[in-house]
Amino acid sequence: MRATDVTLQCTQPGTEGGSVVIQTAEKSLVPRTAIVADPDSGRRSATAGVLAAAGFEVSTASSHEILTGLLERHMPSIIVADHSFGVPPADAPVDAPLLLLVDLADESAADSLRTLGMADYIAKPAAPDELVHRADVLISRAAQRSDARQSAERLREKLRLVSSAIRATHDPRLISDCLVTGFGETFGADRVLFTTFDDDRVPRIAAEWHRPGLAPVPEGLGLQESSAHRVADRLWSEAEVLAVEDHHVHEWSPEDQDLAAWSEDMGPWASAFVPVGEGKSSLGVIWIAQLDEPRVWTRTEISLIQHVAGNVAYGLIQSHLMSAQQQVVKQLRQLDQAKTDFLATVNHELRTPLTSISAYLDMIQDGVGGPVPAEVTRMLDIIVRNSERLRRLIEDMLTVSRQDYDGANLHLGPVSLGHTLQIVTVALRPLAELGDVSISLELCDGDPAIIADEVQLEQVFTNLVSNAIKFTPRGGRIVVSCRFEAMTDGEPGVNVHVRDTGVGIPEEEIPHLFTRFFRASNATSTAVPGSGLGLAIAHDIVKSHRGFLAVSSELGAGTTITVQLPVSGP
Repeated sequence: MRATDVTLQCTQPGTEGGSVVIQTAEKSLVPRTAIVADPDSGRRSATAGVLAAAGFEVSTASSHEILTGLLERHMPSIIVADHSFGVPPADAPVDAPLLLLVDLADESAADSLRTLGMADYIAKPAAPDELVHRADVLISRAAQRSDARQSAERLREKLRLVSSAIRATHDPRLISDCLVTGFGETFGADRVLFTTFDDDRVPRIAAEWHRPGLAPVPEGLGLQESSAHRVADRLWSEAEVLAVEDHHVHEWSPEDQDLAAWSEDMGPWASAFVPVGEGKSSLGVIWIAQLDEPRVWTRTEISLIQHVAGNVAYGLIQSHLMSAQQQVVKQLRQLDQAKTDFLATVNHELRTPLTSISAYLDMIQDGVGGPVPAEVTRMLDIIVRNSERLRRLIEDMLTVSRQDYDGANLHLGPVSLGHTLQIVTVALRPLAELGDVSISLELCDGDPAIIADEVQLEQVFTNLVSNAIKFTPRGGRIVVSCRFEAMTDGEPGVNVHVRDTGVGIPEEEIPHLFTRFFRASNATSTAVPGSGLGLAIAHDIVKSHRGFLAVSSELGAGTTITVQLPVSGP
């Protein structure tokens, strides 16, 4: 900047509590501003004059109060303070470098320098050129630090967007593309490569980005992948990045020679080799290359690159787990469908000969083949009972295989619940009497009429009463009752209770009763026949009717099963 004439605008020197504003006749494109803080009016004016002559816009302060007021109005490029003034107060909004004028002959002043929060000091009386030079240097350094902070913030924001894009998807290809494109554009790179190693934690994937005009790398890491994997594992264990500022002068360690040979084939000038890992080992690597000039990789850049690499590792691991889970679900569905098809086929193949057996049994019992001796009749009765038992088991398995309890296949209509319960109890009373068990039916006033699938409800109560008969010892009794009772949400409903005086169910096993093929431990130990499907089928049918099925039981005293159904239907 060329020398300029100086115009001074000031209050009278020595006016306490006042301030002096000194401006140059011509300003630079980027005005330099200064505050001179000194209790001595003579020194204050002299220092302000030197700075003003050098092109500074200068304000002065004779006290901490005045300094604080000036700082609240605007932040200067630099504060020049005499040692006798001291540093700005702790509550002053200071964001400018401090140049302290010190009398080195004063031992106390010299000793206190190391405790003062200043950027630099200069011995007084200071030569004008030296004072201006020191001020310019401090301002330049402060500007560089400010630029570095702003640059780091811009870099953080760009990489934050890259991380957000990576976290927004579970597609490993999109994750990889976001990574290489984001790094390439953010760092102004020429090439960015990313590849995962052969690792069970992540999918095998490779991605590349390059600036326009460059040919893609045909084979990625190619034959050097094993060497790259070893280097990546070492860097990952050390939490480091292999940052090369200049390939022309970089001294490679012996273990990195293979990687150096691979990278040199692409002619980089500067590069960064970044491990991507999780736990104790790496699972991939990122390579960022600049071809035309050297580059200094800052600590901030390295830290942010490692942060994004961590997001990539997490995203790829999660996407791989999700893919594996989806594959397992798909296989389970295929197995479930195969099971359903198998059960349907087996049921058909079993039912055909069973139908024939039952028909011939009926003919024999009817005397079509001639008189049947009493002893043979008793044998035929046993065969008929077991044939019926086998038929019910086949029906239960077929019902389970259909899995149609979502309400879509219900044949709904008005159902007289009392009538349905009478049909069930009458049909099962002979079976109960064989075991010396009594069955009674207690209906509420007025036969409850509900909207339901009558055939399926009959199956529900048949299963429940049959279970009660099987688990009630000789001389026991079973009571089937129903009554109107509101549902939990206040909707009109009907409760049906099936109470028995049977062996009861262990309390810890009650939550498992509605699981298919589950049988209580006392049923197994006493060899009570059954498939473990009856309660599961009943539960699913009741649920499809928007109903609820509950069990209460006491060992040795009996069990009560409650079916709650909405009057209005599902």
